[in-house]
Amino acid sequence: MWFPSASFPCHWPIIEQMQQGVVHHIEGSLNGPLGDYCTDGKMRGLGVLRSHGGRWQAIQDGEVHIDLAIIAAPCADPFGNANGVNGPAACGSLNFALADSLYADRVIVVTDHLVPFPAIPWQIQGSNVDCVVCVDRIGDPSQIVSGTTEITRSPDRLLIAEGAARFVREAGIMRSGFSFQAGAGGTSLAFAVYLKEMMQRAGVKARFIRGGSTKYLIQMLNEGLTDYILDGQTFDLDGVASMRDNPRHVATSPFTSYNYHGKGFFGSFVDVTVLGATEVDVHFNANVVTHSDGRLLHGIGGWQNCLFAGCTILAVPSYRDRIPVIVDEVTTLTGPGELIDVIVTERGIAVNPRREDLLEAVKGTDLPIRDLRDIQREVEGICGGKPKRPRRSSHVAAVVKWVDGTVLDSVWEIGR
Repeated sequence: MWFPSASFPCHWPIIEQMQQGVVHHIEGSLNGPLGDYCTDGKMRGLGVLRSHGGRWQAIQDGEVHIDLAIIAAPCADPFGNANGVNGPAACGSLNFALADSLYADRVIVVTDHLVPFPAIPWQIQGSNVDCVVCVDRIGDPSQIVSGTTEITRSPDRLLIAEGAARFVREAGIMRSGFSFQAGAGGTSLAFAVYLKEMMQRAGVKARFIRGGSTKYLIQMLNEGLTDYILDGQTFDLDGVASMRDNPRHVATSPFTSYNYHGKGFFGSFVDVTVLGATEVDVHFNANVVTHSDGRLLHGIGGWQNCLFAGCTILAVPSYRDRIPVIVDEVTTLTGPGELIDVIVTERGIAVNPRREDLLEAVKGTDLPIRDLRDIQREVEGICGGKPKRPRRSSHVAAVVKWVDGTVLDSVWEIGR
């Protein structure tokens, strides 16, 4: 079994290893070629999709046993202490691999930047490492930055981002000492920029921002708009440099932030989080792992773990490629509607009826508050009706785990 914290299209060579029988199956995020391979029913074993915190829970509780962990480290010393903030391939935090280093039978650190003991900070502790291997190059640091770390230029997406920021302000969430989290997608980045401008005008300072960090959050830290960034991962090189040089930019692990079964879980301390989704339904349930055709797009990441914020906002377009995003029932349930509070689209903002407090807070504002079903009907009129349901076979290709390790839903093989 290959058990990554995340996978990407660049991991397509794993398919050859599965075809040869070297790798039996994958438990972890499955997207691009790996997602297609799984939903086509070609993987020998069942795919298991977990959140970042759910992965730690599975290791911690013995649901998954790791025989061998290989950790690529931009900087390490001969004892095995390692970090991701120094060296030519500096990438930020290594804390997603912390659980592997603590629980695996054997741990190998691979580095291209060996320094004399001690490697400080030691995000991975050498006392948990069996072997250090030096190579010429562990990766290409230019690939840390991608299109997902650029602000959207789409007028509709910018309208969505502004709407989300306005909701945070008008609902009274944006106040001195509040906290927020926003992802690295183009809309989420634009949300952070709009919120920054509103905070500056109102003289509001956040207590902390929960990262993945980008240069836009780094600017807020450097300009005194937040006391701290509590960062799970860095999405660009500005974030890497800030984590290395600024003591108020703190690297955190999934155990201290995302693991619902851990003593350090502080997900519920975040006042508001802004996330994306591939689909939402009229009951506010959301899907982030498949599209309406049923194919796996990507893993859960930290998405589920962020749903415990005081206010969870999904900032989504009302349709993509003339396929409605708001549906009667999501193709794959990844997050239950009782934990999703607000849906922001370019055609209006829908507040979950469960959140009477939020509805009361925005009453009388000029926000375009609408019923989610009304937005759905408008979009279906534009797109020519409801999206077709995928043709599924009778076999399950993968399962979606919830943060406590229980099965939330299944991903079915695609019928041909």
